Amino acid sequence: WGSIERYSGPSCNICGIPTVSNHTLTCESCIKRRPPFFRVLYYGIYEGVLKEVIHLLKFNGVKRLSKPISNMLSDLPIPNADGIIPVPLHRNRLKLREFNQTAVVGNHLSKKLKIPIMLDVLRKIKDTRPQTELSGVERLKNIKNAYTASSNIKGLDLLLLDDVITTGATIRECSKTLIKAGAKSVTVVALARSMPKQNT
Repeated sequence: WGSIERYSGPSCNICGIPTVSNHTLTCESCIKRRPPFFRVLYYGIYEGVLKEVIHLLKFNGVKRLSKPISNMLSDLPIPNADGIIPVPLHRNRLKLREFNQTAVVGNHLSKKLKIPIMLDVLRKIKDTRPQTELSGVERLKNIKNAYTASSNIKGLDLLLLDDVITTGATIRECSKTLIKAGAKSVTVVALARSMPKQNT
């Protein structure tokens, strides 16, 4: 745990993507098309021990890691909110994996921050291909209209919880769905963010 470092380098003040300079306050992508979320907070870069910890929880079912992970997340400057919404899995994926790792972390974070967890607000209605198999453009198409949200979130400030952000396609689509359903704002909280690929 001691070797996991919190990312403190330059990043976009909206989507959080690491940038090459402290003078770049907003990345080109967010300037061209403002995301539906307010901003993204994440703990570290998706590599090394942090990546290993996420894989152990997500793919090996080592659920005891969820509490120390939530403790790490609670160190972030998370704003007060009306609810925590974990990114949901489609029921077929949930059946295979037997648990939603983000929801398990969210339960601990909810107790720590004293913000209620809202498990039935956001649902995944489209059984999409795994995002890891796809390119950035394919990810956007794959995830389009994959979620639905209940309308009992009107006027609420929400925290959308995810484990890893790669291209940001999933958090964009989830945030868009929540805002469409009436949420006042969505702040994304994640454990890790992938470094952007060079020369792309």
